[in-house]
Amino acid sequence: MEKRIAFITGATSGIGEATAKLLSHNNFKLILCGRRADRLAALSQDLAIHTEVLTLTFDVRNQTAVIQELRALPEAWKKIDVLINNAGNAHGLSPIQNGDANDWDAMMDINVKGLLYVSKEIMPGMVERKSGHIVNIGSIAGKEVYANGNVYCASKAAVDAITQGMRIDLNPFGIKVTGIHPGMVETEFSLVRFKGDTERASNVYKGVEPLKPQDIADLILFTVTRPAHVVLADMTVFPLAQASATLVKRQS
Repeated sequence: MEKRIAFITGATSGIGEATAKLLSHNNFKLILCGRRADRLAALSQDLAIHTEVLTLTFDVRNQTAVIQELRALPEAWKKIDVLINNAGNAHGLSPIQNGDANDWDAMMDINVKGLLYVSKEIMPGMVERKSGHIVNIGSIAGKEVYANGNVYCASKAAVDAITQGMRIDLNPFGIKVTGIHPGMVETEFSLVRFKGDTERASNVYKGVEPLKPQDIADLILFTVTRPAHVVLADMTVFPLAQASATLVKRQS
């Protein structure tokens, strides 16, 4: 069976990295995008024994870089079958009146505009071929607003809305669109949100067994390997201890 090409943003850590590793064993060739060239190179070297890998080093919020890199793809890599929009970040956890405008810009630029920039370059090929699958990684924060989440929640609500809009607009072309909205996943997420404060970040998962990046990678693989007539449109996934954005059972 011919291998499909999957394009993964935010591939240097967390869910993106776990997904790249899993897909490399499951009949996919990989285009991996990230900002950290050293991590991309190491990951590519690890996965090259299983599949073909192409790496692209750019920031998804830089539209010029997105356009240049994606339009310069080698011919053999242009037929992207699966796009996994995984790149995203949370910055700060403050009441909106105390928020940092730089944090707001970072979240809207990466979580929303970056997703749009990458998708805009890849969707036309899928439309032309009348096939493809787009998986957007959202968050429970896009479904439920919580205290001090304000702009991050807004950015993920936008991802949810964009995902639904994509599904509607791309429906005539036979393109699948899936939104996956995790609750607590233990990645670099909290470390970034708290700007490197390891103690504060570790407290997020204290007394809880959170989801692992591999758990979400499993769902992504399942989603993109369903029969042609099946679309898993929208999934929310929690660890057992979590019941909502804010209700979490912690062990003492």
